[in-house]
Amino acid sequence: MSEQQLEQIASDLVGRAVRAGATAADAVVREADEFSTALRLGKIESLKEAASKSLGLRVFLGARSASSYSSDFSPQSLNRLVERTISMAGVTSEDPAGGLADAELLGRHADDLALYSDDVGRLSTEDRIAYARRAEEAALATDPRIKNSEGASFEATLGAKAYANSLGFVGSYRASTCGFSVVPIAQNGSQSGGAAGMQRDYWYSVARRVSALENPESVGRKAAERALRRLGARKVPTCRVPVIFDSQTAPSIVGHIFDAVRGDAIYRHASFLAGKLNQRVAGENITILDDGLRPGGFGSRPFDDEGVPASVTSVIEKGLLSNYLLNCYAARKLNLRTTGNATRGVAGPPGVGPKNFYLPAGSQTPEEMIRSVKSGLYVTELIGFGVNVVTGDYSRGAAGIWIEDGELTYPVEEVTIAGNLAEIFNHIAVIGSDLEFKSAIAAPTLLVEGLTVAGM
Repeated sequence: MSEQQLEQIASDLVGRAVRAGATAADAVVREADEFSTALRLGKIESLKEAASKSLGLRVFLGARSASSYSSDFSPQSLNRLVERTISMAGVTSEDPAGGLADAELLGRHADDLALYSDDVGRLSTEDRIAYARRAEEAALATDPRIKNSEGASFEATLGAKAYANSLGFVGSYRASTCGFSVVPIAQNGSQSGGAAGMQRDYWYSVARRVSALENPESVGRKAAERALRRLGARKVPTCRVPVIFDSQTAPSIVGHIFDAVRGDAIYRHASFLAGKLNQRVAGENITILDDGLRPGGFGSRPFDDEGVPASVTSVIEKGLLSNYLLNCYAARKLNLRTTGNATRGVAGPPGVGPKNFYLPAGSQTPEEMIRSVKSGLYVTELIGFGVNVVTGDYSRGAAGIWIEDGELTYPVEEVTIAGNLAEIFNHIAVIGSDLEFKSAIAAPTLLVEGLTVAGM
């Protein structure tokens, strides 16, 4: 369907709800074409092509609300959807923080944000499979010690989304993504197998358009090199040392800050940053932005899921916590203004999600950062979910490479990194120059002084 058709469906659904007695309503309509394939050792193990459409309706009866969703767009189904949703709203509790965005906040960013590319749809099934196959073949050809593979995959999605509400807002946009990955297994030639003699790692490329993807052969070789450098991994004695989080693990550190500044965590007092607005929470070298206007960004969009235009929000500015991230509900609970961070599927009310939430790049390369460390850990993988956003306590399993006298010396595994998020963000000594956006949360390589690495 065209964007205009999706907008019309959303507008009509809102109109049905108002005519049926809702005091206010909004609707989301989505359509998507999805492709995925997985292969291992050159043989296709799965192949999926699917088209889907769905819609969600939220209605208000004064301060009461309810939401429901459907994939049936027939008039009879939509009538039943409206009736059921209004009926549910009538028995819910009143919540004065609920409601649509204020009319004066509604709008959309007018410029093209480069969210959609036709080349994703034009890429044939055979070519999509070839991306995965070429990456795996390149990985296996890199070194004789790459003896096996957990497989390679390619995924692509093209979709459109429309939003309408009873205040007269209606808008839509299209988006595309594509990407592929490979997971090779390295094995020491002198060992028959087992954890000591086998290691796996991965690499991937993802973009809004096919032309921005990395070369499959380079992705395959990078994945193989990452697996090979893990062979012979060992534990290290428990110590307190500088820790470098590489560009693949650093985004998870920044992601914990997103979890801590979400409005729903703040009004529930479930964040170590609750009550700290305009206070120092990080070192002066730390700035974190949430940018909904970045062209081609994975979190970019012309408007959020309440019809509020995209914008750039400064979250931490030179160490000071300047804003929480809010949708309209969280903003009302906190007596603040929405930051345009409403995200919504077709089921349920809007939540709070990132736009492009990131820590800007610094000036030093990862190699320069490594050379500056006398003894420490270069982290290439984080394992588990031992992070308490309420207290800020941080403890996660990790693997990586030990640094000695400014050089990567030997691989390390089965260690735990422990600290506190407040401590971590107050002791980031160096910010790398290698910022790359591969998701809605991004960060360059980060050097943190003085974390506990627990091993033997």
